[in-house]
Amino acid sequence: MQRLDLKQLLSQKLSPQQIQFIKLLQIPTAELEARIKEEMEVNPALEEGDEDEPERSDDEDLLNDEDADFDENEGLDDDFEGEITSDATDDLRQEEEVRAEENNDLDLADYLQDDDIAGYKMQGDTGGDTEEDREMPIVGSSTLTDALIDQLGFLNLDEKQQAIGMQLIGSIDADGYIRRDLSSISNDLAFSQNIEASEDEIEEVLHLIQSFDPPGIAARDLQECLLLQLERRDQDDATVLAEKILSDFYEEFTKKHYSKIENKLGIEEDDLKEAINAIVKLNPKPGGSVASSGRAQYVIPDFILTNDNGNLNLSLNSRNAPDLRISRSYAEMFDAYEKSAKTDKKLKETVTFVKQKLDAAKWFIDAIKQRQNTLLRTMEAIIKYQREFFMEGDESKLRPMILKDIAEEISMDISTVSRVANSKSIQTEFGIYPLKYFFSEGIATDSGEDASSREVKHILKEIIDKENKKKPLSDEKIEQMLNEKGYNIARRTVAKYREQLNIPVARLRKEL
Repeated sequence: MQRLDLKQLLSQKLSPQQIQFIKLLQIPTAELEARIKEEMEVNPALEEGDEDEPERSDDEDLLNDEDADFDENEGLDDDFEGEITSDATDDLRQEEEVRAEENNDLDLADYLQDDDIAGYKMQGDTGGDTEEDREMPIVGSSTLTDALIDQLGFLNLDEKQQAIGMQLIGSIDADGYIRRDLSSISNDLAFSQNIEASEDEIEEVLHLIQSFDPPGIAARDLQECLLLQLERRDQDDATVLAEKILSDFYEEFTKKHYSKIENKLGIEEDDLKEAINAIVKLNPKPGGSVASSGRAQYVIPDFILTNDNGNLNLSLNSRNAPDLRISRSYAEMFDAYEKSAKTDKKLKETVTFVKQKLDAAKWFIDAIKQRQNTLLRTMEAIIKYQREFFMEGDESKLRPMILKDIAEEISMDISTVSRVANSKSIQTEFGIYPLKYFFSEGIATDSGEDASSREVKHILKEIIDKENKKKPLSDEKIEQMLNEKGYNIARRTVAKYREQLNIPVARLRKEL
């Protein structure tokens, strides 16, 4: 038997405006400009520019009026020219499409024209180039593949060898290695180009490519890469011995079993040291010496911090504070519709459409302003918490700090602080740091206070940097030294911090 019950539930749901704010908050500065441009393309009621121009006194009232009624007794406004036809909605949508196309044309024109014409990014400027508005130069360079293809063209290869060479070059990864089996490359040639090539034929062309610059290119593993580079060097005693070590004692070399190498080769420690020095100067990633991309990547900081005689001044990157406004033409259009006779059904749809666009524009502008406010409040709290570090740039001055500390300081949720910290960075006099850098756990000390885990890592690195490389310190010894300095830390924590710092174990840090 079915029963009908009444239940009272309390639930919390995010409004569309809150969702929009959350999405805007978590994107970095580099993506904000594209997001604003996207919003302007879909909403013609949103424009870029400052608010210096005189605006209607009742715009704000119009936007805040959520329940606009349609009074049939009101007439048309005197300033509104022309009649409102039944196709007003269609005309308005066509106008929106035209505006979007004009915006796209304007962006392209701005890109192609010189700086003497104000464009999308320069609207509101005085005409002079400021440091913040000036475009960052892009470094132009050939790709690794282009450089290798150019060198392949200098060889007198037949059509088949040329195809094999192109296939091999296409198989080289960003580090400069060919990590695919020659049999797989042979299959690729057969299936994609209908070329039957044996592994011997492919290896013959591979050896030719391995003679290209940069040295070590197209190697199949690190051992072959190092040997290819040594073959290009003057064959002195150290180089010949280095080739012998890599060819016959590669495993012992990687594990730094130097005593075994000395005994098997019957050489002195000084000779081995010279050979090792020749090896460590080689490039393990030859592909990195030629740009794999035609453009250099730049980090765009979200905040800029300056020190003025002990006064820390924080500012947002100018890209975080765009000038946005509501379209006056749309606001006037809505005003005219509001004062017109609203007997037509399509006219009512038009009023609703215009009002939705105006509301969306206002919500977006408010979300951008709220984003700026949240970013500044969060960063100001971090600076207050880590003031000693920002004054001196000394990593050991960092205090233990977690998301909860900042959330409580600014009276916001931890998730909000997390969204700010995970994708933002700050430019200081000591470099650019991601905000995540300033958050760390606390380590108990003998004095009863907590030390930042970054402070412990800094001291751990100092200990390893100063160790005797002939007898590197074990994790147990480092643990003992840290305990003597007052840091209550276990050996497994030492190992974890050492791995996070990309420092190998003691055996692999050994030097001659």
